Amino acid sequence: MAESFGADVERYDRARPRYPDALVERIVAASPGPDVLDVGCGTGIEARQFQAAGCTVLGVDPDARMAEFARRSGVEVEVATFEAWDPAGRSFDAVVAGQAWHWVDPVAGVVKAAQVLRPGGLLAVFAHAFAPPPAVAEAFATVYRRVVPDSPFQGQAPRQALDIYQTMFAKFSDGIREAGSGFSDPEQWRFDWEQSYTRDEWLDLLPTTGGLTRLPADKLAEVLAGVGTAIDEIGGRFTMTYTTLAVAAALTATPAQATTGSLTSHARGAGFGARRQPPAAAAHPDRADS
Repeated sequence: MAESFGADVERYDRARPRYPDALVERIVAASPGPDVLDVGCGTGIEARQFQAAGCTVLGVDPDARMAEFARRSGVEVEVATFEAWDPAGRSFDAVVAGQAWHWVDPVAGVVKAAQVLRPGGLLAVFAHAFAPPPAVAEAFATVYRRVVPDSPFQGQAPRQALDIYQTMFAKFSDGIREAGSGFSDPEQWRFDWEQSYTRDEWLDLLPTTGGLTRLPADKLAEVLAGVGTAIDEIGGRFTMTYTTLAVAAALTATPAQATTGSLTSHARGAGFGARRQPPAAAAHPDRADS
């Protein structure tokens, strides 16, 4: 399933939303240096945002097609799953993952992150949940159920989609705690923002979403036609509400120290909060241009 997103890399990179500047700034401020490892970097969307913020970024992704696109856009990428990737002695100030950590083993991934992070380094995983207007959401759910009645992707209600993501990010936090690899207690961050879409812009993005990446062309066309009609009926454009969720934790002990139990409660509370500067509560709508 993960590799299905590389079927049309140009569309994926063109249409997928960027991340709030406030999120990138917060991660950079909380990291001890500029060297970033981007897990599941895809086409390099967030990698380029971190580069623009002054970071040096190495991407890791299992899809060779996405990796090649990212390289052409100026991002260094190595092809592998994170669990199998060989760091070859390299270390980083931050390990980040955008829309990707759910493909990584929740405990093994945290252990691997701890192995490649420098002291005080940050693990930050993040993703978008979105809520289209009711008319658009209902049109998608209706046509999708008709076209693909046996699919597990049945088009959740916007509120339900956010609840699913919040549950998923709570599990990410649990994985950090369960790994016992010397991380501080994870923090959860939230950024609420909006982006305007025309009919064509939204229909360009939809085929890059999980439920549609494997649809045959005729079924995909039927879904897009139904959603397009709904957008036309509300004026040909709409405003999408996005919530970007993040879980972040700082490495306050080496994996060896964590294993021997030498991590003290003082160490768990030090450093991470002191380095971090709170950002604005939400990013501006124009910070997710696609």
